[in-house]
Amino acid sequence: MARPKKCRRVCSLPENAAFVPASGGQKEPIILAVDEYETIRLIDREGLSQEQCGTYMGVARTSVQLIYASARRKLAESLVDGRPLKIEGGDYKLCDGRVTGCGVGGCWKRRDHSEHLQQNSAGGNDTMKIAVTYEDGRVFQHFGHTAQFKIYEIQQNQVVSSQILDTNGSGHGALAGFLRDLGVMALICGGIGGGARMALAEAGIEIYGGVSGEADEAVQALLAGKLEFNPNAACNHHHEGEHTCGDHGCGSHSCH
Repeated sequence: MARPKKCRRVCSLPENAAFVPASGGQKEPIILAVDEYETIRLIDREGLSQEQCGTYMGVARTSVQLIYASARRKLAESLVDGRPLKIEGGDYKLCDGRVTGCGVGGCWKRRDHSEHLQQNSAGGNDTMKIAVTYEDGRVFQHFGHTAQFKIYEIQQNQVVSSQILDTNGSGHGALAGFLRDLGVMALICGGIGGGARMALAEAGIEIYGGVSGEADEAVQALLAGKLEFNPNAACNHHHEGEHTCGDHGCGSHSCH
């Protein structure tokens, strides 16, 4: 029996689902599948790597390579042969905003889901946990090198307790699992690398990156809806351990 195809996660359907050459659309149209369109959007429009694209769509990088190659070929045929292009069909499911990977380019579903989490915290007795990379009361600026997290428990949109936990030298992937096992739903941090972002996405943890200053103030800003959800906050280093980023220019690299 053939193995069923895995549905690819797509942020939303395209606003324009058909394109016709100026000379007319008498020729047979080329059908670009919705999941093929999504690889074009993520890789060519948003600038993601194929590996990052696979994370956002919930498929392997090798699958992305095949989908992307097919999409580029169809675009080329449409342009060169002057054939109409229609975007429809494919093996996909629409994102509901509940996956951390969603949000490239400012997904409204992601924002709606973040607001939904805040409403749940404000209106019920369920505890929401927020983690902050932590050092001496401030947001530590390198997720992968953080020695401690401060974990905040939230009820009715208020901090009811907090504790500082040591990471014991865990690496990027292990830190994501560490937070997942604690039941953390959101992370506040400074710079964070691509591998760590993907690990956190797989763990279902929201990333509020590029944050500096007092840890307690950052959590209050998040609860007040003033902290931006940013799954792509990154600090790209040549020698990551030689300095800290977040409050200054970083010379030969950039912190976003």
